[in-house]
Amino acid sequence: MGGFDISDEVLSAVVPNIVYWVYSWMYLALGTCPDYRLHPKEDQDTKNFVSKKAVIKNVLLQQLRQVIAFLLMYKVAGSNVDRAPSVADMSSFLVACRQFFVAMVALDTYQYFLHRLMHQNKFLYRHLHSQHHRLVVPYTYGAIYNHPIEGFLFDIVGGILSYVVSGMSPRMSIYFYCFATIKNVDDHCGLLLPGNPWQFLSNSTAFHDFHHQHVGGKYNFSQPFFAFWDKLLGTYMPLSVEERADGGFQLKPRPTK
Repeated sequence: MGGFDISDEVLSAVVPNIVYWVYSWMYLALGTCPDYRLHPKEDQDTKNFVSKKAVIKNVLLQQLRQVIAFLLMYKVAGSNVDRAPSVADMSSFLVACRQFFVAMVALDTYQYFLHRLMHQNKFLYRHLHSQHHRLVVPYTYGAIYNHPIEGFLFDIVGGILSYVVSGMSPRMSIYFYCFATIKNVDDHCGLLLPGNPWQFLSNSTAFHDFHHQHVGGKYNFSQPFFAFWDKLLGTYMPLSVEERADGGFQLKPRPTK
């Protein structure tokens, strides 16, 4: 446009970060929504162990590292342009669907086992993953608040892995990374809004919110899409969602027999 081109590689590295903040602030624009909250709004300030200012700074630095890492990835791994599906025919559409699904499974598999390791290894939890769990009461723009090493392992390596394994093009990766970003932000929103399509999945806001609670640290490691690894390996905790007397909802574990 106007003789100024932005490559798909640059868009893939930058656009998901913009989507992160836009989608996060969309939730903030809804207001407090007390009837749909899993925690009272004030708990974000009284129960968390990190300030919102520190969270914002941490996330911005993580996103800067992600941009640099993904641009380097495209330089090293190539852009898979020859395998970029065309929307003009059905076979290419099916290839695109397959690539998208493979990327989802690859990211879920990698993050499940790494996430579980981060909890079960006391050294890794104490020195890395516990930083993310300073957010006992999650909120949208804290979704990727974490230790820089964990951010590299989870988000950067996980994103690169899903791109390489799926064989998708940079253009397809724009959609995939934005999709994954929206899901991750939604998982941390702390709101069970009626009509939200993500809430119909096993891996939902309630699923991940419970994991952030002190009693949920041994369960629900899956992220960001499916819950099949938890179900297969015995770390899935089904939940009951009950209304609180003072408004909103609360989660209660519903152990399987």
